[in-house]
Amino acid sequence: MIKRKSKREIELMQEAGKLLAKVHKELRSFIKPGITTMDIENFVEKYLVKHGATAEQKGYQGYEYATCASINDEICHGFPRKDELKDGDIVTVDMVIRLNGGLADSAWTHPVGNISEEAQKLMDVTKSSLYKGIEQAQVGKRIGDIGHAIQSYVEGEGYSVVRDFTGHGIGETIHEDPYIPHFGEAGKGARLKEGMVITIEPMVNIGGWESKMDTNNWTARTVDGSLSAQYEHTVAITADGPVILTEQEED
Repeated sequence: MIKRKSKREIELMQEAGKLLAKVHKELRSFIKPGITTMDIENFVEKYLVKHGATAEQKGYQGYEYATCASINDEICHGFPRKDELKDGDIVTVDMVIRLNGGLADSAWTHPVGNISEEAQKLMDVTKSSLYKGIEQAQVGKRIGDIGHAIQSYVEGEGYSVVRDFTGHGIGETIHEDPYIPHFGEAGKGARLKEGMVITIEPMVNIGGWESKMDTNNWTARTVDGSLSAQYEHTVAITADGPVILTEQEED
């Protein structure tokens, strides 16, 4: 069942989203060669506590961490660990936070030091595909319009869109209906209505779209070992168009 949110509920989610955006902005200068993804985990937890927020995914279905930190060929749900990040790596940090009852979810791929042109282009295309999907998040459009816009753009750039993980509704809990594939046919799927709040979070691979699961049963990575990037926003569907609740206000 798709739950539509009240204006007050969306306002609370937007407050959480603003704080989550600040965390990602802080990580831009924090992430550098020599730190570990466990350092990122500890930084985020301390930041959230300082600002009165909690990490919603910690304890979710047994997950132990405040963040997911996925490096290079890891698509999503990478465990924070003590291996040092190297110059040229890329790392996606994904987190869900709760602030005063409102939830927000956002992932961002960060460069580690000096990265290759290949990695930079992957990040640029993935981020652009996110905003192309958001452009379709309009009252009266359908879920398939979002996925079609993302897939068409990504494949036109020579990359592939991961099929095994999708965006989703968010509100009282992390995952609600509807699920938002990042591929598909325009004009298909449930119609978007005012008050819906969803995540759009394309995961894009340089190689094939197929994924495989690590033995921890959480971390997914590319089958062919190619790099993967992800960008995610929480988006409210309003009469005036999509409102990005986790926008970082980048130039």
